Amino acid sequence: MVLARTFNLLMLRDLTRYNSMNIIQFYSVFPPSFVKPIFRKEEQEILYNKGEEKSYTHLRIRPATPFQTSSEFNDRLIRKFINYIMKAGKKELARKLMDQTFENIKMIQIASYNRVSSDQKQNIELDPKVIFYSAIKNCTPILELKRIQKGGIPYQVPVPIDSARANYLSMNWLINASKERDKKAFKFTEVLAKEIIAAANNQGRVIKKKQDLHKQCEANRTYAHFRWS
Repeated sequence: MVLARTFNLLMLRDLTRYNSMNIIQFYSVFPPSFVKPIFRKEEQEILYNKGEEKSYTHLRIRPATPFQTSSEFNDRLIRKFINYIMKAGKKELARKLMDQTFENIKMIQIASYNRVSSDQKQNIELDPKVIFYSAIKNCTPILELKRIQKGGIPYQVPVPIDSARANYLSMNWLINASKERDKKAFKFTEVLAKEIIAAANNQGRVIKKKQDLHKQCEANRTYAHFRWS
């Protein structure tokens, strides 16, 4: 019994040493022929609309991981926004702030819903998630300025922006705009809720920031050819 335990410890030590030297590679238990799972509802709806769901009937599909879920409480964009809010690893606090922000959005929209006439009620969105997605979409830029040096002279050159960075900028702008407040008069969640609602309506400071960026890119369009040099 003691010899077996000693042998296991020696094997574990050797495996750890070899793994640190990148000698041993760990592979998945599922072969490459297994298809990745389609767990998002949007992607499943696309398959059903195209009539391609039957092609997956006899395919071998990998099991979904715990993070791959179609639950509405595990949204990828909202989870990323929570990570941007988080500071010093305090994720529970970031989640609490996001929940309070959604609650404030709901309360503001319900108050607006009760104030308008019956003909205008259908134009007011009450789902905070739909409002959040609209705000991110409206705040997402399509161009940005990149500093490129040509002949010893730096130029601000407009370049297209990829989707990952565009989403990062839009969410970061919303968070920073909410932090620029009077901390004694307003809470972060209250200002963030108002900024999200304003952005969903194509209004507010973040929308103006995106428009100013596009105006600067338009003003510097004569330097656009420098991005290929």
